[in-house]
Amino acid sequence: MKEVYFKIKRCLQRGRDSYWEEFVIPYRSEMTVVTALREIQKNPVNARGQKTTPVVWECSCLEEVCGACSMIINGRARQACSAFVARLEQPILLEPLSKFPLVRDLKVDRLEMSQNLRRVKSWIPVDGTHDVGPGPHQSVRHQQRVYQLSRCTHCGCCLEACPQVNPHNDFVGAYVISQVRWLNRLPSGALNAEDRVDALMASGGLSECSQAQNCVKVCPKGLPLAESIIEMQKSATLRLFKRSLGIS
Repeated sequence: MKEVYFKIKRCLQRGRDSYWEEFVIPYRSEMTVVTALREIQKNPVNARGQKTTPVVWECSCLEEVCGACSMIINGRARQACSAFVARLEQPILLEPLSKFPLVRDLKVDRLEMSQNLRRVKSWIPVDGTHDVGPGPHQSVRHQQRVYQLSRCTHCGCCLEACPQVNPHNDFVGAYVISQVRWLNRLPSGALNAEDRVDALMASGGLSECSQAQNCVKVCPKGLPLAESIIEMQKSATLRLFKRSLGIS
């Protein structure tokens, strides 16, 4: 491979029409989509030899930790920093995530993800900073399972793939449900577990999930999202049962 051929969906400003622009750049060993975009940024000349504006995208860690470089690559939502050019069919099509407001080119506004986390009280209240001593003992198996859930980068890929995330409902998405499961499994997070379950039982929560499991297919970290949804549905059922018995 000597050259890489890209077709990038561009939009210079929110609300304006999108258009496709093609680029051809020299191939380098171990090139990813992010490194290719950087090459285009250094010399923004399209495949016709015309000078153009640099392509706008978002990235930070370059090692699939921050989740910022999410985009649609050849029709699939994924992280651009771990998408190796040599493994992709050409022309490589790059598009912004469609479930978020567009900022420009491949960059989107993912503020809604933070707002959804606030809806389900995705935090652990801290009462002072005094030393409360060591926490309860946890088995290695429990630690491993909790750690696995903590690896979510809030990249937005699960929302992009989910058919229930659309203008007709306010489904919070699999990442929020998985986050609640993670926090509720922590010794300190278990104190407010019922509040989070109550939030998931409200509009836009568990009842909106259609079990399509597209989220599982696209999650960069391979998180057990379907398993998390099922477990939290069980927790919601138990919560309803307790309410029916008058147990708060």
